Amino acid sequence: MNIQEHIITSLPVFDINDTAEKVLAFFHDTTYSHIAILEDGRFLGLFSEIDADGLQPESKIEEFRYELQSFFARRDTNWLDVLEVFARNEANLIPVLNEKEEVTGYYCLTDVVAEFIDTPFFTDPGSILVVAKGVKDYSFSEIAQIVESNNAKLFGGFITDTQNDVIQVTLKITANNYNKVVQTFRRYNYHIIFGNSDDQFLEDLKNRSDYLDKYLNV
Repeated sequence: MNIQEHIITSLPVFDINDTAEKVLAFFHDTTYSHIAILEDGRFLGLFSEIDADGLQPESKIEEFRYELQSFFARRDTNWLDVLEVFARNEANLIPVLNEKEEVTGYYCLTDVVAEFIDTPFFTDPGSILVVAKGVKDYSFSEIAQIVESNNAKLFGGFITDTQNDVIQVTLKITANNYNKVVQTFRRYNYHIIFGNSDDQFLEDLKNRSDYLDKYLNV
């Protein structure tokens, strides 16, 4: 995936000696969360839109030096790592630095996510399955083995949540033998968070419930 073509070079950078008026104007005219601040032409940190609420137009950015945040990407940073930078810092704009610590442009979250959604994981035909298990008990090799042992193919998967020592994994698999895959995950003590509506297990439960209702009403 070539996200480098999405580097934005038209957005400004500000100097530590600039007045806050410039930063305030930038945030007023955009929906970006951060903007890069330089010192002697090199990246110093990022000023956030949230911190801008307390700025007076005539103040200098220098006065808020110690409130600057420090996160960025390199041109050769992997796209997954770029997404992680966005997520960890709750940002929608991150600067791209060269080897001289100069800002060569920015990545925008919308552009990177759009590139991610355009991957075969999302565009190729298949079924989504979300499973969960204890963080100490799951393994990707086991997940792949469960899928492939049922003559299905695993297109890909990634961790989408971790809470209370339980890890949640989103999978994209072929549609054939989908219900068998789901049943095998259950036998291996995986909790099914999300599966297709034709999940045979749920259908069996419904049929048994209907049968019980009829029996009790005899």
